[in-house]
This record gives sequence, C-alpha cells and structure tokens, in this order.
Amino acid sequence: MSKDQDTGYKFLFSTPELVRDLIIGFVADEWLPSLDDSTLEHVPGSYVSEDFRYRADDIVWRVRVGGEWV
Repeated sequence: MSKDQDTGYKFLFSTPELVRDLIIGFVADEWLPSLDDSTLEHVPGSYVSEDFRYRADDIVWRVRVGGEWV
C-alpha cells in the first residue's frame, strides 16, 4: 500500500461516524443492538496490553457494548 493510500485510510477511519457505519454495516452479531455508538472513543495507538505486550496500532477505537468497554 502506498503512503498516500495509507494516509487516506487513516483519515477515513479517524471519524467516529465512519467507524460506526462500518460496525453496523459489517458486523452481524447478537451483541450489536447493545452497542452504544455514542460512546465511540479514539484511543492512543501505542499501548501495553493486559498481558503486558507492547502494541503499536494505527488507529484504535473503543466503545461500550452492554455497559462494558470493548
């Protein structure tokens, strides 16, 4: 993937509206109705996971599903 394409994807996936639409449009699961799309929150891409592994992702979102953050 070229740098220009990567920049374009990062721009698109940085908007909560697009992320919401992608989740609703492509996820077919019983938990989807309990997803609170108003809680979509962009979080830092570099972090230490719960099992103490260093992670570096381009774009990371979290959202409440059934009252819990995922």
